[in-house]
Amino acid sequence: MTESSLPRRIRISPAVARILAEDAPHSVRLDAARGALPLGGRDLLTVLMFLHRRPDEDLRREALRTLRSLPGSLLREVIDDPQTPEQLLHLIARARLGDAEIISAVIANPATADATLLGIARQGDGAAIQCLAQNARRLAACPEIAAAIASNPKADPSLRRHLAVETADESPVPASVDVSATEPSLTQEDEEIADVENGEAQEDEINPSKYQLSLEMPVAEKIKMALTGDKEWRTILLRDSNKLVCGAVLKNPRITDGEVLAVARNRSSNDELIRLILLNIEWIKVPEIRKALVVHPRTPLPKALRFLTGLSEKELKHLAKSRNVSQVIANSARRMLMAKEKKS
Repeated sequence: MTESSLPRRIRISPAVARILAEDAPHSVRLDAARGALPLGGRDLLTVLMFLHRRPDEDLRREALRTLRSLPGSLLREVIDDPQTPEQLLHLIARARLGDAEIISAVIANPATADATLLGIARQGDGAAIQCLAQNARRLAACPEIAAAIASNPKADPSLRRHLAVETADESPVPASVDVSATEPSLTQEDEEIADVENGEAQEDEINPSKYQLSLEMPVAEKIKMALTGDKEWRTILLRDSNKLVCGAVLKNPRITDGEVLAVARNRSSNDELIRLILLNIEWIKVPEIRKALVVHPRTPLPKALRFLTGLSEKELKHLAKSRNVSQVIANSARRMLMAKEKKS
């Protein structure tokens, strides 16, 4: 399965996010991998999917074992939903390749990726192959599936001959192309699963969103990403509770004045972020940033008072009446207005 074929985001519930969070106890994750936590079917399978791709061999092994032992009725509730992420459908197909009912349901889901169907076509047997062969829409969309079934020795001989003729007549596969090499097969991936069970951690192809990746990153890696990442990474890591991480975002050379202004306007921004903004002379020259710093609760009072002098009369009037700033700022704004009135 290629990375470009995967959706970039998978929505997760708060319950799942807590289990996958960086500070979640290992014992909680292990209980989740064993199916011992009170999670609904979708949440349980989502947790298993992410735990299965962790480098921790115990988590991977337990997650796979749980996935293989779950009742079909629970799996069907998730598999039958067309909104189920294709990564989850792919993992289910890998773990339950010999379960004809489950594989048939995976095949029927329009969200299932071509890579998953190719794996089933190459390595499935019996009813699963027959079910896949009857799905004319998917075979037409991806002719390599029919070619893979035709080359599968487990498929019915008459079906193999029929598909071999069809693929030769309608959508021949160039002789230079190895169909089995176009995408990783489920058997190859099952070998990866076997490796995990034998104590060898392998890389998984699941591509969670950047936010979910951030939940798993060590602090050093987060800091590196904060210093070099794109706008999406910067937005995610600015919210990180570790001040070293969120502070590193402001040291990213690609950060824009607009992003800095958003930080200054966010009343929940921590004191380290405000301190770094105040240290940057170029940012302080931007009127909107100065105005945001005046009303920010974590701006040191001497700095906020100094920035008052650059505000317009209209802005001072607003501050003088505002209940969202300290009394000192409001009183100073009133005195400045009175002074301006006397001069006029």
